[in-house]
Amino acid sequence: MEPINKFISAKNHPAAKKIDPAQIRQQVLAEPAVSQFISAHQNKITDEMIDKSMSALFEFYLFQQNKKDPVTQGFKPKLILNTNAIDITYVPEDSKIEHDREVSARKNLRLIDLPTSLHDVKLSQVEITPERKQAMADIGQFLSAYSKNIHQKGLFLSGSFGVGKTFILAGLANSLAMMNKRVVFMHLPNFIAGLSSHFNDNSLPEEVQRISNCDVLILDDIGAENLSQWSRDEVLAVILQSRMDNQLPTFFSSNFSMNDLEEHFKETKNAIDPVKAARLMERVRTLAKEVVVSGPNRRR
Repeated sequence: MEPINKFISAKNHPAAKKIDPAQIRQQVLAEPAVSQFISAHQNKITDEMIDKSMSALFEFYLFQQNKKDPVTQGFKPKLILNTNAIDITYVPEDSKIEHDREVSARKNLRLIDLPTSLHDVKLSQVEITPERKQAMADIGQFLSAYSKNIHQKGLFLSGSFGVGKTFILAGLANSLAMMNKRVVFMHLPNFIAGLSSHFNDNSLPEEVQRISNCDVLILDDIGAENLSQWSRDEVLAVILQSRMDNQLPTFFSSNFSMNDLEEHFKETKNAIDPVKAARLMERVRTLAKEVVVSGPNRRR
């Protein structure tokens, strides 16, 4: 911002021919925000303080006239009262606060094998149809309870292709990230298929630990993966056991119901093991409540 004396004395400035200091003082003090501030502190502000503070008041006045300085983009001026003068400070605008929150939220949400566009999904964008009403109500109840106690049961959204399960969970994930919670949202089939990529650098134990210990875990499309005994019993079961032991919220989406998912878990590439499948599903049922999401296939 230009100092007031520079503004007045600049010979080539049109205002120098038309406005004198007294007129500027009058205009500045007539600015509603300035007038309101002075009225609110009238017992502490004298004419001498006003004169001494005219440069700061003029800077504030220019901002109110939409003469913003690129240096202060994203911030707005605020008048403050010091011991013997009125001063100006800059505070973030609401749009900047919201932008900074969204940037922070992106860092809190880790997407694994899912489109980055899911970072932009908000719960407010989810159309609440009759088929989604129960799921959205349960998510609202979860968020309310979770803000008071982190040890909450998640949801298992079951339903056909394209009904919006992943979209709903993306809105939930971003809401939790905005609450400064560490969220892992992963497409389970692709994660299972890519487990071999961790063998060369022995990074799988660390990855499993990160997933197991995050604040909220969301497993998308469970039941669509090709499981081996090892990936079922040494990876997926380990993750779910850890989250069950620590009572950490876990969410699922699936084209299977819970009962049908147990049948899926029985058979791996090399064996059929109903006991292992039952144990795995016991973890899933302990971690999440099943909610059916129906409706038309929106992908079409």
